[in-house]
Amino acid sequence: MTNEVLLDAAVVTRCRRRVHLEHDPAMRDAPLLPPDPAAEQRIADARAHRAEIARRLEAATARRWVSVPADLPVPERVRRTLEALAEGAAYIWGGLLPADREAGRRGGAELLVRTSAGYLPVIVVRHRITDPGEGARTTPMTDLDPGNAVADPARKLRSQPRDQLRLAHVRRLLERAGHAEPRHALGGVIGLDADVVVWHDLAAETWPGGRTALAEYDTRFADRIAVARAAAAGYPALAEPSRVLECRRCPWWSVCEEELSRGRDVSLVVRGEDAMELRRAGVSTVDELAALDPADEPPIQWTGTTFPDAVALARAWLADLTVVRRVGEVSVPRADVEVDIDMESFGDSGAYLWGCLLSGADIGVERGYHAFATWEPLPTVDEARSFAEFWTWLSDVRARAASAGLTFRAYCYNALAENRWLFGSAERFAGLPGIPSRGEVQSFVDSAEWIDLFRSVSEQFLCSHGKGLKVVAPVAGFTWRDPEAGGEASMRWYRDAVGMDGAAPDPVQRARLLRYNEDDVLATRALREWMAGPAIHDVPYMGDL
Repeated sequence: MTNEVLLDAAVVTRCRRRVHLEHDPAMRDAPLLPPDPAAEQRIADARAHRAEIARRLEAATARRWVSVPADLPVPERVRRTLEALAEGAAYIWGGLLPADREAGRRGGAELLVRTSAGYLPVIVVRHRITDPGEGARTTPMTDLDPGNAVADPARKLRSQPRDQLRLAHVRRLLERAGHAEPRHALGGVIGLDADVVVWHDLAAETWPGGRTALAEYDTRFADRIAVARAAAAGYPALAEPSRVLECRRCPWWSVCEEELSRGRDVSLVVRGEDAMELRRAGVSTVDELAALDPADEPPIQWTGTTFPDAVALARAWLADLTVVRRVGEVSVPRADVEVDIDMESFGDSGAYLWGCLLSGADIGVERGYHAFATWEPLPTVDEARSFAEFWTWLSDVRARAASAGLTFRAYCYNALAENRWLFGSAERFAGLPGIPSRGEVQSFVDSAEWIDLFRSVSEQFLCSHGKGLKVVAPVAGFTWRDPEAGGEASMRWYRDAVGMDGAAPDPVQRARLLRYNEDDVLATRALREWMAGPAIHDVPYMGDL
């Protein structure tokens, strides 16, 4: 069929403009950004995770298991899947369902599980699907009968909308093929920890506004298929470019960035829903936003920022200013004894390095950089040892400062990351030597001694090119020693440092990670000293733009 469009489940959580570009015949030769090595590695890790889950499940289900090899041609995979469905196989791994050409839908699931009346989908993902708490409906990982699911007293659902939407996609394909379980629209998810199956009721009204996952999926898919079909047919585009969070890792960003910059699109400084509403109000460019009077009535109801800040950001962008002051006088809490902290983690697997930079008054502890690391591949119980050493050192520094009558403060950049692993480590390794209680962690995090510099920057500056440390610290005169310094690159270095892919651990990459982590804490120190110093008055004030 000419211009036939078939979409998989991923489109319902993908940018609408990307869906257009992927199906626009005029864009077939457009230069795309090269594949991100870190993203490629995540894909490889997910593939290995699925293979391990398949091995464990097959061993547990014995002869009732049918596997459809992924390396077969698509028509053969579909034929074998239909054959297994017709024969009533109990478990079908790697099944690819017939495309629903009328709806424009294609895809399959890692596992199709037979009930007495039909099949349910189970997907395998490499991210965490629960948090400590209660209420998630689970079965043990090798128990694939949703009838055995109970409200878990130790787990609550982690918000992962994409998982439910993917299950809804497979549900619709099973319905079209005539093999869906007719009584219950259930689907299962096996996550990174691979200890339970979380069961979702896709027909339950658990989404905002009382919607169901199926209803949300249907609405999103109908929109995306309309966008893709219009693009494939050469009709006017139903999705125009607009900068969103997804742009950071999108292979089409160079295409969109050129178009947005050429048109000086307002989304270059105001993102998401605010940008869409501004266009509807007739403010489409950065120039038009910058020309508005912030004292006038706002043209829209703002969600992500304020009207005066948006105007100032537009004016800063036009003046090519990375940061401008929101306040007349910038302040940052200081102390006699100061520690800058930066944590390095590997995805959801754990935190392998806590780096600390001690400065200020002499309290009998060597000043400078201190690293607490495990070089065993995560996840590992050795992470408890390195975390305990970090916490013991930090507690000692705090106690020494207090006993000397000195003030103490610790600094990080975006406490969400550090706090996640402070609490997570305390909970996962509770009871092991040196591990603090959750209450001890909570007391520290809630105290005036724990300073989030990201929050200080957000409250006192407008940043026209983003608020990341790698963007803001250079304004304070700081430069990383490694030209590739960044979170994505550090993931690659870590794999080599611990020999994760079967090679011998690389000491050069360990040293590189330590140098990178040290630079991160040096950057936060440079940033806060700059914020507290006279050079801060060289930064323009938003009211003067």
